[in-house]
Amino acid sequence: MTRPLASLRRSVRKGRSDAPGRIVDLLGRIGLVGYGLVHVIVAWLALEVAFGVPDAPPDPEGAVGTIARTPGGVIALVLGAVGLVAFAVWQLSAAAVGFRWVHGGERFRKRVGAVAKSIAMGGLAGIVVNYLVGRRSQDGTAVQTMAAQVLALPAGRILLGLAAATILVIAGAMTYTGVRRTFMGDLDLRGLGPAARRTIELVGAAGHLARALAMAVIGVLAGSAALFSDPQRAGGLDAALRALGTTGLGAWLLVVVAVGFAAFGLFCFADAVTRRA
Repeated sequence: MTRPLASLRRSVRKGRSDAPGRIVDLLGRIGLVGYGLVHVIVAWLALEVAFGVPDAPPDPEGAVGTIARTPGGVIALVLGAVGLVAFAVWQLSAAAVGFRWVHGGERFRKRVGAVAKSIAMGGLAGIVVNYLVGRRSQDGTAVQTMAAQVLALPAGRILLGLAAATILVIAGAMTYTGVRRTFMGDLDLRGLGPAARRTIELVGAAGHLARALAMAVIGVLAGSAALFSDPQRAGGLDAALRALGTTGLGAWLLVVVAVGFAAFGLFCFADAVTRRA
């Protein structure tokens, strides 16, 4: 166990990032671009929902379908899936031996965050692969089916409630990241001027806060499904964004969140160029 970790540490020290090797580093950056593109398309689909234009659901699967229908879209999805898996591997490497420039609790938080990013990237890669092989499903249906399966288990309501609480904790962590701008510590910005740094900080903060709000709504939907033992109350990103559009603030809140998702997509593009962890 010690020998592989020592080898991994040597590999990380020699590279420009915490990725275990140049190929993983390059593919991981491609994956980040793909991740950003998905968020930009989700933002566009959410704006269409806000203004009453029927189209694909504003969620990762809807975005993947939109990409697939463009010229060269299938090839882009294949490359994106490879990149997403590479970035997931990169984050697992960072969780094991990375974040050398921070210590103590801050390093622990960043390593936990790296594991979460790895899971998120792996999940999106799974959506892409499922789309490519023809296994497509509506996001809401899939989430509701999963909720129904959990509720059918012994103590299912408790389990689903714990899942909802976990999602809300993740939303809280995203809020902390957006407010404190801790994501800036993962970037190598030495070659950029003050204006560029400020722009990256602003779009990153807006993006993290918008995603935190959407994640919180998903958590509330899951909690409602657990409380009333009704899987139809659960929902994924599509349901969360549509729920935001039906609040007292109406479609304008959905517009604000959509702009935040687009900002996060732009942040991912900058992240792909400057990420070191």
